[in-house]
Amino acid sequence: MRHADIIAKLTLEQKCVLLQGAKPFGTWPLDRAGVPQMEFSDGPSGVRHQAGEHADHLGLSGSEPATCFPTAVTMANTWDEELEERVGAAMGQEAAVQKVGTLLAPGLCIKRNPLCGRNFEYFSEDPLVSGKMAAAFVRGVQSNGIAACPKHFAVNSQETRRQASDSVLDERTLREIYLAGFETVVRESAPQTIMTSYNLVNGTYANENKHLLKDILRDEWGFDGAVVTDWGGSNDHAAGVAAGSTFEMPAPGLGEARQLIEAVRSGRLAEKDVDERVDEAIELVLATRAGLEAAPAAFDAEAHHALAREAAAEGCVLLKNEGGLLPLAPRTRVALIGDFAKTPRYQGAGSSAVNSTKVVSLLEAMGETDLELVGYEPGFERHGGESRAKLDAAVDLARRAEVVLLALGLDEVAETEGAERRTMALNANQVELLHAVAQVNPRIVVLLSAGSCVETDWVSDAPAILYCALGGQAGAGGALDVVTGAVCPSGKLTETWPRRLADVPSSASYPAEGLRAEYREGLYVGYRYFQTAHVPVAFPFGFGLSYTNFAYSDLKATDHGATFTVTNTGSCAGAEVAQLYVAKPEHEVFRPEQELRGFAKVELAPGESRTVEIALNERAFSYFNVATGRWEVEGGTYELRVGASSEDVRLVGRVTLAGTGAPDPYADVDVTPYETARVKHVSDASFAALLGRPVPDDAPRIEPNMCFRDLNHGRSAILWAVWLVLRSRVRAMERSGVSDINTLFIWNMPLRAMGIMTGGITDKGVVDALLREVRGFGWGGAVLLVLALALGWGPLVGCLLWLAWIVVPLVGAVLLNLVRNAALARKL
Repeated sequence: MRHADIIAKLTLEQKCVLLQGAKPFGTWPLDRAGVPQMEFSDGPSGVRHQAGEHADHLGLSGSEPATCFPTAVTMANTWDEELEERVGAAMGQEAAVQKVGTLLAPGLCIKRNPLCGRNFEYFSEDPLVSGKMAAAFVRGVQSNGIAACPKHFAVNSQETRRQASDSVLDERTLREIYLAGFETVVRESAPQTIMTSYNLVNGTYANENKHLLKDILRDEWGFDGAVVTDWGGSNDHAAGVAAGSTFEMPAPGLGEARQLIEAVRSGRLAEKDVDERVDEAIELVLATRAGLEAAPAAFDAEAHHALAREAAAEGCVLLKNEGGLLPLAPRTRVALIGDFAKTPRYQGAGSSAVNSTKVVSLLEAMGETDLELVGYEPGFERHGGESRAKLDAAVDLARRAEVVLLALGLDEVAETEGAERRTMALNANQVELLHAVAQVNPRIVVLLSAGSCVETDWVSDAPAILYCALGGQAGAGGALDVVTGAVCPSGKLTETWPRRLADVPSSASYPAEGLRAEYREGLYVGYRYFQTAHVPVAFPFGFGLSYTNFAYSDLKATDHGATFTVTNTGSCAGAEVAQLYVAKPEHEVFRPEQELRGFAKVELAPGESRTVEIALNERAFSYFNVATGRWEVEGGTYELRVGASSEDVRLVGRVTLAGTGAPDPYADVDVTPYETARVKHVSDASFAALLGRPVPDDAPRIEPNMCFRDLNHGRSAILWAVWLVLRSRVRAMERSGVSDINTLFIWNMPLRAMGIMTGGITDKGVVDALLREVRGFGWGGAVLLVLALALGWGPLVGCLLWLAWIVVPLVGAVLLNLVRNAALARKL
């Protein structure tokens, strides 16, 4: 251990409190032992540091000003690891200036379905892109001497029931898709912390899952840092510590420390495990002190804004450019239309919301260009609904311009932490506006702001489409840099855009409303599905246009990688993202049509050629064999496909490998849907064959992890009323289009979170008392009501006795918890 000298001086009580938060974003200090407090802060597109006493993890309270950089979806579209590292370094500096020791970022969950409410916060549907971009970000942040915290480990693909949903999937899919990005970030950037996800993985909470935390993360990948729960994500603190989890956050109160102490004394938890976790906690706190002490007094807000603008421009993806409408020539007469042009949609909602140092709109940024602005009209109601006056005014303005810049997108309600998108479509009033404008001026450039893909049945009305994603506080300037040609677009999609939601393999069961989220599609996520199943898409993975053209030639392929030449054959300087896919057309073990195994971004002047080399290792040809429990290589011929997107392959080379000779793990089971990628409707039998075990049941149970949304399955009249109030609030939110993240958090929250989310007022004893009520304990008070009536005390006294029957056990549990906490506090 690195801090055995400190640990030897600590009592068991002191060690246990070090493994939890003392305040919403602060660790527990033990000044006498030389262990100060360390601050966490949310990211991942900017520092969200709440310095006051009213900090929260939902983005409800204010935070210190910070640069809002482009969100992960935009940064991923750059495919630029060097740029991502510079952004990470700037963000890390801002965190250090604000005395934040650990930045809770980046997010690299896989984009399994377009409706996930936090897709804007994640990089890609592909684990290689996710891992590479995350590793670059971590290196940048940690160059400031503070820690980064990749999240959410693991298999966290939906917001619905997020604290009590069980992600059920087979080991191969787990390894190849959902863990691969985390493996890359651990091996290539050595993050000092990792955040576990809220959900269960194959029946065990991620935060207490020894297979994830010990067998894989620590033993196999060599991670030796601290593991922190998501805020309120601890189910059983003692089980988490035994599995390898270090910090329980946010500030659960001393009831959790008492449970650890009792677990050690009863023999359920080894004190050796506690000591190992304490060593990790102390190391994180002390290792970040030098960076915090060396941090400057302030950061250069203007320089960081300029970096954010550069990143936003590189993250723009040109989806369509018929007739070379873009870039616009100087003095082009432009009409600016769309509510988002004046009030930009530049970041996501929830815990990632940044208090930006400044925000520039398209309307404001137009003054920095040499375009002539004819006028501005909002054109539509931001959150949906018809406004004939706004539409008519926009159409009239469009008639007077040479080109229309039309700002469309998803509003803040559509994409938010805590809830899924309800549709993949743009609001109907925006599509109606586009069509109406196209009738009077077909020269339209759509500037699209959205954190994930949208349906594209409207694209025929727009000859040019620039996907700006969520560009951060300087996104408007970055977008106009591309529109005017100051920047040649080089962004490419890191998620496939399907033609419609129904084409997505998980669409029929997403989000999972029950206890289980079953990943029946297996490996076939994103382009791995669409290409293998031959399902046409709107825009493929890796796609993006440029103002110039690139030619590929001279491929040399070996089992160690590929070298080839890229030439800029156009008339302007530009950058190309060359992608290397590995395929095995003839195979015994089922696999996707092809898989991304490398990429390189190349900047070229007109007429310039450059030799590109993309290295490969054995893992590029491997699959995880569930029979041997190892990565294996199937012998035979592989194709190395080099191209400009997953569908635009320019060069193909072949290599032959001997393989490892492992047996086919599926030889004795029927996995036919996975051999053909027909996985939209997989039967229980086929999914069980893939899992290697029966499919678990999905029946709600009265237990600590019963969610508030399931209280209607309980037996308490009072809690039925609570359920009705919450359900009415959720439905009102859906009707109004105004997000209420606090209500959504409670709706999806399990009862056991009550014991750790009240700052120590309640503990698991209070949760047990609440569960007794859910099970119908309160109906016992009816006996008191009958007795009161029989004795002539009247119905009022009887009802008060009934209420006391319910309330007294809860109040008693709260008081007992406070007394026990006070007793433990005296020992610290």
